[in-house]
Amino acid sequence: MEDTGEDPTIFTAHSLPSDPRFLATVTSTYLGTRVYHDTLHVSGVYNGARGDTHRAVLPSPLNVQLEAPAGTGEQLTKTFVLDTNTGSFLHTVEGPSFRASQCIYAHRTLPHVLAFSVSITRLAAGSWPITVLLRSDFSPHSPDLELHLGPDFQGARYLYGHTLTPEQPGGLQQEVHMLWTPVPPALTLGEGEEDRTWEFLTVDLWMFPNILMFHPEAARTLLEYRIRTLSGALDNARNLGYQGAKFAWESAGSGLEVCPEAIYGSQEIHINGAVVLAFQLYYHATQDLQLFREAGGWDVVRAVAEFWCSRVEWSPGEERYHLRGVMPPDEYHSGVNNSVYTNILVQNSLRFAAVLAWDLGRPVPNQWLVVADKIKVPFDPKRHFHPEFDGYQPGEEVKQADVVLLGYPVPFPLSPHVRRNNLEIYEAATSPQGPAMTWSMFAVGWMELKDPQRAWGLLERSFANITEPFKVWTENADGSGAVNFLTGMGGFLQAALFGFTGFRITHSGLTFDPMCPAGVSGVCVSGIFYQGNKFDFCFSRGSVAVEVTAQAGPWAPLLEAELWPSQARLPLPPGVMPESQGMCPHPQGAHSPYRTQGLLPLLSWPDTEVTPVGSRTSKFSSKRI
Repeated sequence: MEDTGEDPTIFTAHSLPSDPRFLATVTSTYLGTRVYHDTLHVSGVYNGARGDTHRAVLPSPLNVQLEAPAGTGEQLTKTFVLDTNTGSFLHTVEGPSFRASQCIYAHRTLPHVLAFSVSITRLAAGSWPITVLLRSDFSPHSPDLELHLGPDFQGARYLYGHTLTPEQPGGLQQEVHMLWTPVPPALTLGEGEEDRTWEFLTVDLWMFPNILMFHPEAARTLLEYRIRTLSGALDNARNLGYQGAKFAWESAGSGLEVCPEAIYGSQEIHINGAVVLAFQLYYHATQDLQLFREAGGWDVVRAVAEFWCSRVEWSPGEERYHLRGVMPPDEYHSGVNNSVYTNILVQNSLRFAAVLAWDLGRPVPNQWLVVADKIKVPFDPKRHFHPEFDGYQPGEEVKQADVVLLGYPVPFPLSPHVRRNNLEIYEAATSPQGPAMTWSMFAVGWMELKDPQRAWGLLERSFANITEPFKVWTENADGSGAVNFLTGMGGFLQAALFGFTGFRITHSGLTFDPMCPAGVSGVCVSGIFYQGNKFDFCFSRGSVAVEVTAQAGPWAPLLEAELWPSQARLPLPPGVMPESQGMCPHPQGAHSPYRTQGLLPLLSWPDTEVTPVGSRTSKFSSKRI
């Protein structure tokens, strides 16, 4: 990209947004809060019965604002900075004689800790005291918890209690315990001191494609949530009259369905396919059999397969299995038959369940592969596109990306002609009021087809869901709906990580087919994880470079890249960066003489993938030594 001299990971403003919903967020995998907000949330702590279940609101000791005392006589400048590289928020007050800064952050190695620090630095000669104020509105009360102040512990304040209303009648009320450093009303840099920093801590003691590529350990934690809530998913299926497990559309602590509107919980069953796809991608990227053999992953995959086989119905006339009465991702249509997105996920879930069973040495029920092979996949042979469901007509408005998810993120082979038709038909029919992740998924499709101008135009449409100055994502472009909309953020990140690079995680390798988007001269992605290896991937219009930077241990296989169509193989020993010239597709969309293939061992596109050393397919591959 063109070097503007600005760090694209840092967002700066001199005032805070008037709407507190758009304040910056600091969060870890367990704790999170908006800056200068009176509440924080803890992962897994919910309050409310069934459809009223929601993340419990905890009072936040971090709701502290730095201020300079009145009457200093100095012209002061305020700056607010969100640093997405370090995950921190910095508020600075600066005058001719001093600089005071407040840094708010989630601890990077201790996920149960949120913190802020205050630093005062003397900028002018002198030795007089410098004082700043700390305005705190903390109150140890919550609408969701019965809380009590306990005895101080080693100088920290202690708050404990439990949620008011369990998710299910007779269920447990979740306990919460919190320690925090008390905040004084003012801090003073003493006479003769040049600078000083104070730390204030808040501890919680209550103890997938983007995350997987960089932090597989965090991806496993997400999957373990599904394992823990499997019993609730089994109950959901039984309550609907089916076998196996039906994961909740809106899930809390137990895994039981808590969506307040029953139609979504009963019809958006494609959530099951997304859950299994997450397990599938994790398995391909890590080969972590322990999760499936000993930690409950197999139970999840098997239970979803059993649900699908009990949910489908045989159509003697078409000699196909049908899936009737569902709601696809397009929530403008309910009660439809044979949502193509849902049915493809059924097919994918069952085939992965069979492969996993073989790898684990378990028997494969015959019905799994019969249903996978015989389930209806709607296709219009005249128009050469996939109708969203039985009876769908082109031009009928849809809410959001649905059919265009076939190919990515759902692994399903499509010819370029059909992929293009799907994109064009549904782009014209998608509501402009659709949610934030939609246009990013269209952009990925056009990047697959090597149309950089069209891809960039659609990616830019998603930028309307970003609110300044801290780039807070909203569900809808007008700022309404959910704020800090994770699905929208995830869609954009997937466009960057999987669209530009063409990365695809498959059973045989990690394939890649990069494309330089319009106006972008090069892309670098650092710290990608694959089967115990970490590597950096960079490309421009003239070259592709891959460097393995670290290996987790001797068990991690060595990687190699295989190029297509030459079938040239490039070993990737740690610390060596082979570079291949002329492999990036032309920006106009025509392919250059070479297309690069990926890293092992993930499934591949028809002509690009990564595989083990010695295989005959074109890709990046891995070998053990």
